[in-house]
Formats: sequence, C-alpha cells, structure tokens
Amino acid sequence: MTGVDLHTLTGAYVLDALDTDEERESVERHLAHCSACAHEVRELSETAARLGLAVAEPVAPALRAEVLRRIAGVRQLPPVTVQSGRTRARGRGLRRLPRWALAASLAGTVTLAGFAGLQYQRAEEAGVRAARAEASAEAVAAVLAAPDARVSTARLADGAVGTLVHAPSLDRAVFAAAGMPAPPAGKVYQLWYDDAGTMQSAGLMASGTTSSTTLLEGSANRSAGIGITVEPEGGSPRPTSAPVATMAMPKA
Repeated sequence: MTGVDLHTLTGAYVLDALDTDEERESVERHLAHCSACAHEVRELSETAARLGLAVAEPVAPALRAEVLRRIAGVRQLPPVTVQSGRTRARGRGLRRLPRWALAASLAGTVTLAGFAGLQYQRAEEAGVRAARAEASAEAVAAVLAAPDARVSTARLADGAVGTLVHAPSLDRAVFAAAGMPAPPAGKVYQLWYDDAGTMQSAGLMASGTTSSTTLLEGSANRSAGIGITVEPEGGSPRPTSAPVATMAMPKA
C-alpha cells in the first residue's frame, strides 16, 4: 500500500471495489483517525444506496467485473482536509467539489451499471429465445422421426403446398407450408385444430417468409384436422375469418 493516497480510495471502499483485503483493511484503519474521510464514506454510502434503489433491474453476476473494467480510468478526487480558522472555512467550500464530483461519478457508475445490465438482459433474452428455438426444433424432429408418424400433403390456395405430420404416440403434429403468400399488413396466419367441430388455436405461423414449419400447440390426437385463418397480429382466441385452407389429419 506504499505510495497510495488512502483519501482517494473512499469511493472504491463504498462500492466494495477494492482489489485486495489488504487495501480494505488499510482504508478502515485510515477511517478510524480521518474524520473527513469517515464523513465522506457515510455520505457516499447513503448516495450509493439511494441510487441503487432507483435501479429496478436486478444486477447480473457478471456486472461487477464489467463496471470495474470500464471505470478503471475514472480518476477520483481526494477530499480537502483543512483544520482551522479561515483556511477551514475555505476548505469546507472546496470540499464540496470533490464530494459532488465523486457523487456524480457514483451516479455515472450506476448509470453505466444500468446500461450494462440492460445489455446483459438483452443478451440473456436472446439466449432464452435461442434455447426455445432449439427446443422447438428438437420437438419437430421428434415428431418427424416418430415410428408411427403419419404424413399427408395437399395443395392449398394460391398454389401453396401444405404438409401435415401427426405422431399419435407423442400426441403432437407438425405443419409445413411452402409458397404461402404473405398475409395482409398487420395480419398473421393462425393454425387451428378441428376438435369435434370446435376450433382450438394451434399457434401462429412464422411471418415474413413463404415457407415455414410449425410445431402445433396442444393435443393433436383429438383433432380431425386443421384449418388456417388470417387473424390480427398476435392471433385471436377464436377464428375471425373463414379458413384459407383446411387439411384432414393424416390416416394410418
């Protein structure tokens, strides 16, 4: 710790950002006899706590390392410690600048933490989406590879071709479409199971592509077939239009 101005470590001490236990112990010994630094630590602890409460996002485990990496170049100003008379009065005025500057630095650190947390959250959400896509692909493969899989193919409207695969042992079905025209703006294709005359939603087809493969949602074994309707973006609980195509469930 030789050559290190302990006055400059109060901010890192408050944020638990000191590199070693030796540094932390040295700062704590320094606080025992430096009232200016002890007062500053109390103020900065309150500021950090309030700023931390303003951040609604939970802190990710990797966030601390990222914040420390980015603030390595931020210089902390030491407090001005003046003891008596006229100089002390001047010192009180001067001490405001380092304290507010450090508070601003802490605010910047929390802002950076929020930004890094948002980036981490976005990456985490992308990972969740990728995991879901992988799970869906595996489920589609399982239906196609099932030993009792049944397949039927039909010509749909506008020259499109639909293929329906049903695996009774898995109680699941997959629908693949090729050459489907794009739905109108703000609309999507929604798939439905025909369950004894009642249409049950089986999910949405992927938008923005003329060919897609969809793992149908819900039980396939009770269905006599499927229908495709054009619905508002996000889908509907019940069909709001006549089907643009229907297919019977394939037989053994």
